[in-house]
Amino acid sequence: MKKNLSILGSTGSIGRNTLKIVEMFPERFAVRAIAAKTNVALLAEQIEQFAPEVAVVFDEARAIELRNRLDASAVSKTSKVDILHGEAGYMAAAAHDSVDMMVTAVVGAAGLRPTLAAIDAGKDIALANKETLVMAGEIVMTRAADKGVNILPVDSEHSAIFQCLAGQRREDLDKILLTASGGPFRNTPKAEFAKIRPEHALNHPTWQMGNKITIDSATLMNKGLEVIEAVRLFDVSHERIQVVIHPQSIIHSMVAYRDGSVIAQLGVPDMRGAIAYAMSWPERLPINQPIPDFPNLTLTFQEPDMEKFPCLALAFNACEAGGTLPAVLNAANEVAVHAFLDHRISFADIPKLIKGTMERHTIVRDPSLSDILEADRWAREESTS
Repeated sequence: MKKNLSILGSTGSIGRNTLKIVEMFPERFAVRAIAAKTNVALLAEQIEQFAPEVAVVFDEARAIELRNRLDASAVSKTSKVDILHGEAGYMAAAAHDSVDMMVTAVVGAAGLRPTLAAIDAGKDIALANKETLVMAGEIVMTRAADKGVNILPVDSEHSAIFQCLAGQRREDLDKILLTASGGPFRNTPKAEFAKIRPEHALNHPTWQMGNKITIDSATLMNKGLEVIEAVRLFDVSHERIQVVIHPQSIIHSMVAYRDGSVIAQLGVPDMRGAIAYAMSWPERLPINQPIPDFPNLTLTFQEPDMEKFPCLALAFNACEAGGTLPAVLNAANEVAVHAFLDHRISFADIPKLIKGTMERHTIVRDPSLSDILEADRWAREESTS
């Protein structure tokens, strides 16, 4: 039986790679709903190829543009797609009746409410949107458990941890070792950070990713968000998570057990492995990935420099404080990254803006979803002013 997918963020890096897996295994997967934000041209091509029942874009103007493109297409089946827009459209795509699994591949806080809508509709989640668990991890994981929904990690690090935990007794767990490439500025003196321009920060040494996550990798905020995600996803305290810089990105993460044994998941730095595993779990798909070239490998490790990369320390602080502070951290970071990409602040100003916003926030303990969304709104407004 085919697994029917809804892919939110289909024109981004994760979404495009997800569709490559679908293309490789048409007998295993079908795309029933598809959503992007603004890349109407690519979305139209994807609709022509995969013939979903529903397509979603950001606003009404782009919905009209998409319909016009499809009407001009020679592919008759595209005329049958239902085109929606806005948050209501994304939530409808997430909860579509014919869907079995939603791939949450959108960037930032926009993934939270559609993911909850999919969970409420009983859909399994292939989660590539770490912000969903950063903002509202306890709510999301509790609701998924109540609904009997599987949340399968797509981030390479969390997929690695998921695989390393498989078949092991949780009471034997000692710590999670979360690896990080260190980004493009691992060896750059901190004194030069103010001179870094967006084009420099977007040049990641090992991974091909979207702009926002690439900047997060450069500041190590991406690793900080992954720490918070791991706490929620695997139900561990932040004290049991250690970040390890591993520039080669061959070991995607590790799990240490109380007898001193460490289990690592290795692979070439290509997101298709993690995506395919989430889509096919508990099976593995023959996706023709090469194994690492072990005879010619040198694997190195080092401690992260949290003074040089304060975003990682800010994330640990937010995780320890809990409540609404992780949502504030995430929102302020999104604002700071966009400001940097727009040349409005310097690279060195990113953690300063985030820290200042966090310090001005009054934490709500044990927050409701509305408390979290309000903290997100407040932080965006506060960090923009």
